[in-house]
Amino acid sequence: MMDASSVARLLMLAGLLLLVLGGLLWASTPFINWGRLPGDLSFSTESTRIYVPLGTMIVASIILTLLLNLLLRMLR
Repeated sequence: MMDASSVARLLMLAGLLLLVLGGLLWASTPFINWGRLPGDLSFSTESTRIYVPLGTMIVASIILTLLLNLLLRMLR
């Protein structure tokens, strides 16, 4: 079982990681138009708009998989 200081350290590391990832996504917006990639579907009628970001989800999944694999290899 983890003690309180280990949990606090883990939460701080997770927060820092989220901050870095958010900064990278924010900085990449001039180069990659997130949310309007090929494969993103949008349907609209007079009163309803549906947006399904399939292409964005696939790209984000690939990037996160690569980052997680790289992180796990570095920790071994």
